Amino acid sequence: MNFLTKIRGDSAALPPHASGKSVALAFVGGFLAIAVIALLAQSLHVALVLGSFGASCVLVFGYPEVPFSQPRNVIAGHLFSTLIGLVFVHLCGPHWWSVALAVGSAIAMMMLTRTVHPPAGSNPVIVFLMQPGWGFALFPTLAGAVLLVLVALVFHNVTRETRWPKYW
Repeated sequence: MNFLTKIRGDSAALPPHASGKSVALAFVGGFLAIAVIALLAQSLHVALVLGSFGASCVLVFGYPEVPFSQPRNVIAGHLFSTLIGLVFVHLCGPHWWSVALAVGSAIAMMMLTRTVHPPAGSNPVIVFLMQPGWGFALFPTLAGAVLLVLVALVFHNVTRETRWPKYW
């Protein structure tokens, strides 16, 4: 099969439409999670918000059953990816190749530890853009990820019949 044939895709059907209830719950959950994190950040005058947390909300509130949306994946994925970004930026400097190595390493680490959370793959890039100190791993990364999961724990178990999370 040649390259041009491959890039046309398999012509698979689009996924089914989400129900109105699912869309509404995803909206409210994402809103609440970011509102809690941003309000606490503003009130306490600490950094708690990462751009990648918006993408985390897509998974955690839009697709809460998938492995990528489970607490261990959200928390450990964000923490590992940020730590790897910090290691590479501090040891190698802010170079194109070191950010590329950091992203590849973060993906590998998440896969090896069974903590894959796709939004966390952007954390090394965020680290390279900001070049923060080591404390960035705790604030905003770990604290923000834990807050997001706490909001999800309450929200999902109040609004859904099924349990969340599926595993820790």
